Parts: sequence; structure tokens; C-alpha cells
Amino acid sequence: MTDGATLARGWLEHSPFVAHLGIRLERMDPDRAVLAMPFSDALPTMSDVVHGGAISSLIDTAAAAAVWSGAEVPERPRASTVGLTVDFLSPARGTDVAADARVVRRTGSGLCFVEVSVSDADGTQVALALVTYQL
Repeated sequence: MTDGATLARGWLEHSPFVAHLGIRLERMDPDRAVLAMPFSDALPTMSDVVHGGAISSLIDTAAAAAVWSGAEVPERPRASTVGLTVDFLSPARGTDVAADARVVRRTGSGLCFVEVSVSDADGTQVALALVTYQL
């Protein structure tokens, strides 16, 4: 049986949407994943500010990777984001961004709560999120 970290790595490597955004896995430990998204001309919303939707997609992807990294994979795996709250703290201007996602709680019903912090290339925190994920 495949473990959750292997499943997450395979998904990240083969997802067309993840590839479209250029998201790459930087680090994975049980209940933690760090993903990076390089700046590209397709990401700005205005001037050189990275679009909040792109940052939210990075957050959602990092949270899913963190959840799966510490999970056992059932015979018929399925999962879904059921909640995503993002606070944008500072604009990411013309820079790569990285999301550090950590599972803070798993429930017996499969709900997982994940805190995700997003920083720019200089280490400035640009967003903070709470993601609820259902395994």
C-alpha cells in the first residue's frame, strides 16, 4: 500500500494545475509540507503584485500535501478542501513565494486543520491561512 507522502509527491509531480503555476515541493515531513511558487509574468493582478488567487492556490496545495504527508492511504483515497480562510498581510511584489503548511489537528472523522504561512523571497510574511481538509 502507498503511504501518504508518496501519494502527495506523485500528485504534485503529475497535476497539470500545479505544473501550470510552477509549484514545486521544497520539503515534506509528516504533517508538514513546504512548497514554492516562482514569480512569472502570468501571476500578477496589477503591476507586479502576485494575484491573491495564485497565492490561495499555493496555500490549498500546500495544505493538501501536508495532510497527506502524515496520513495512511485508504484503499479508495479521496479528499477535499472544505474550508479556506486567507488573510493577506502584505503584497508579494515581483517575487517568488513559499508556503509552509503544518497540520495542527486531525479528528477521528477525517477532518484536518492546517495552518499555512506564505512568505516572499525576502522572508516577509505575505499571507496566513487556515485550511480545513477532509480525508
